[in-house]
Amino acid sequence: MRYLLRTCFAAFFLLAAAVLPAQAQSVLPGFGGDRAGTSGFQFLEVPSDARSAAMGQSVVTNATDASALFWNPALAAKAPGGQIGAHHTLYYTDVSVDYLAGFYPVRSLGLTLGGYVQALNSGEMKETTEFQPFGTGQKFQWVDVAVGLSVAQSLTDLFSYGLTAKLVRSSVLDLTATTVMADLGFSYRIGDTGISTAVAIRNFGLDAPFRGDLDRLAPPSSASSGSTVEVDSYQDLTSPTTFLLGVSYDVLHNAAPSSDLTISGQLLNPNDNAENLNFGAEYTWNDLLVMRGGYRFSRGASNWPSLGFGIIAPRLSEAFEARLDYGFNRHNYLGTVHRIGVNVGL
Repeated sequence: MRYLLRTCFAAFFLLAAAVLPAQAQSVLPGFGGDRAGTSGFQFLEVPSDARSAAMGQSVVTNATDASALFWNPALAAKAPGGQIGAHHTLYYTDVSVDYLAGFYPVRSLGLTLGGYVQALNSGEMKETTEFQPFGTGQKFQWVDVAVGLSVAQSLTDLFSYGLTAKLVRSSVLDLTATTVMADLGFSYRIGDTGISTAVAIRNFGLDAPFRGDLDRLAPPSSASSGSTVEVDSYQDLTSPTTFLLGVSYDVLHNAAPSSDLTISGQLLNPNDNAENLNFGAEYTWNDLLVMRGGYRFSRGASNWPSLGFGIIAPRLSEAFEARLDYGFNRHNYLGTVHRIGVNVGL
């Protein structure tokens, strides 16, 4: 009976992957598209690690390394021990995104505690205006930073929850916007079937007003033409809240001790865009090489599958494990994105 259940579940995933591309493109993008571009702090929606990017961002149920604090803090309580991760994303042009995270189980408290830092740096850009489209002669940088503290707990060997509180700040020129946000996640493993489910709400928080002053060149038609005017009123930034619902299935389910195959699906419902339906797969061979792939059914962002791999270093001890990850994504309008990262299990 258990074998039949696993076979049926795997068949469902394969059928969904074959049928849903056409359906998702015609149905899912019909909802929420008019919300595009209505929130700020967009760097919080950029995948922080190579593994999740390679699996089509479908890891809300199985990110048990340091990326758990980004996707679903409840998963930190399911990790076999402490985790530390450092990841770098070479984004479009000179934009870079970096992520450093770690957590460790405190046995005396029955809790897993952790923290992370995520940062985006645009690199130097030329300042342009509607009256000086070729540049004003000045340069600027856009810098985003998020610092989070997380706590997670396993209530049973099947169910866990987690919470992250974070301080988020955006700055450009003499303007800054700062707010607080929270992530809340739950994870549930369905007995010994190999099936796991999870729900998470990310980036739930308050609107952030910009503070500071900015000098701009007055329009030619105004009485102050040719001089600068001070601007001190700006639109608030809205938090990019996202709801995630996912399911994953361990196909081999301990049938091969040194190999593993996981397939996963995830629905994302952001407050500033249409829904996304994502699928991914990960195969671990001989506790040495990890191959990953995924696909996102979203509105026009990418028609390309995501790919990646991981290399597991030989264990120096029973508790210590290190893994090097790489992820590749190609987007329709902005080209390719490369990610690289290191995860260490303690």
